[in-house]
Amino acid sequence: MTPSPRPRLIATDLDGTLLCSGGTVTARTAAALAAAEAAGVQVVFVTGRPPRWMRHLGPHIGGHGVAICSNGGAVVDVRRGELLETSPLDPAGTLTVVERLQAELPGTAFAFEFPGGFAREPGYNVVMWESDKEHPVGTAAELLAAGQVDGLFKILGKHPDLSPDEFLDRARAAVGPLAEVTRSSPIPLVEISAPGVTKASSLARWCAQQGIDAAEVVAFGDMPNDLEMLAWAGQSYAVANAHPLVLAAVAQHTVSNEQDGVAAVIETLL
Repeated sequence: MTPSPRPRLIATDLDGTLLCSGGTVTARTAAALAAAEAAGVQVVFVTGRPPRWMRHLGPHIGGHGVAICSNGGAVVDVRRGELLETSPLDPAGTLTVVERLQAELPGTAFAFEFPGGFAREPGYNVVMWESDKEHPVGTAAELLAAGQVDGLFKILGKHPDLSPDEFLDRARAAVGPLAEVTRSSPIPLVEISAPGVTKASSLARWCAQQGIDAAEVVAFGDMPNDLEMLAWAGQSYAVANAHPLVLAAVAQHTVSNEQDGVAAVIETLL
């Protein structure tokens, strides 16, 4: 791997790409990120994670401290824990999206990410860091009508039976142009953002604000929610453990996340 010239910005997905099992940063990867920043190359985490799942990654985010979260729905100052901007869904459009998925894919349970936190339907089982937090619980219609998810920037939908890829395909067909539908999880879970809001759209806006062109960006990813970003960046890499669609779409590959695939490329850039 001998990418050239040196980029001005590294944009990397987190889970399944930069992070190894358990969501941790290895010593090699931490050193590579620090070396990139020391060389004047910005590092931006571009993730499907919500802002509240970014706190423990603060030491690795670099000098500017910015991460693009929720598939582009939120931009966060990680060190200060400050939400810098969001791309909210239209409330009326959100209800239509939910109703279409309920009609076309019965059994789908919903959860919502918004500036104030997280809310869910009773059938949406919580896992990972939010499982021990208090949050509103109710039907999607109740939560939306009560204004408990104001500023909503991401909808999550889980299905009990479908395969992850079938769920994604059918959800996209049901929603159509009303929203962006993607996935990043190994389970049947779709992630829904406002129309036109993707990792690529928010990364492009951030780069434009910094005077950085797409040709000066190298990006890393592993799942369907990374595809737009990988297509936009001047150089892109899929980790070896990536989804087959990503491996097929991206010409340059690196070793897996468990083998520090992102770090292996960064080391050749510097």
